[in-house]
Amino acid sequence: MDQNKKIIEWTVLENGQWTLYVAKTEKGLCYIGSPGSSFEEFEAYFAKRYPDAGLVENTEALAPYIQELANYLNGSTQTFSLPIDIKGTPFQEEIWQVLQKIPYGKTISYSEIAELINRPSAARAVGSAIGANPLLILVPCHRVIGKSGAISGYRGGMELKRFLLDLELQKI
Repeated sequence: MDQNKKIIEWTVLENGQWTLYVAKTEKGLCYIGSPGSSFEEFEAYFAKRYPDAGLVENTEALAPYIQELANYLNGSTQTFSLPIDIKGTPFQEEIWQVLQKIPYGKTISYSEIAELINRPSAARAVGSAIGANPLLILVPCHRVIGKSGAISGYRGGMELKRFLLDLELQKI
C-alpha cells in the first residue's frame, strides 16, 4: 500500500443479534454501520467519502472502541470517552454536535433541533443531516423522535432504535 495513503482501520462488532462494521482514522472513530449492512456497502461509503484512503482490517486497533460500544449496549456505561473523527457538511456537523448534547435517556424532536440552531423551518433538513450521521449509537441520533412523540426513521433500523431507547429508559 502507498506509504502516503490514509489508512482507515476497521473491524466488526458482533453484539447479540447485531453485526456492525466499525472504523477509525488516526484521529478517532469515524464510522459505525447499520445492522445487516454488507461489506460492499461499507466499502462504498469509504470510496465516496475517503477516496484516497485504504481500508485495513485491524481488530486490535479498534478493541477499545468495541469495548466501549459493547459496554453501552449491555447497559454498563452511559457515555463514550474515546475520540471521534466525523466529517460532513458544516450543517451536518452542526446537527451532529447538537445530537451529542442530548442527555442519555432523553429524546428531542426534529423541529426542536431546528429551533435550537435558530432555523425553525429546517426540520426536514435536520432529518436529512441526522440520516447522514456516520456514528450510529455514539452520536445519539436514536434520541430524535417525531414532533408527535412517534419513533420515526433511523439509519440503523427501527428495531435497533427501539432497543437503544428502551435500554436508556431502563437505566435512568
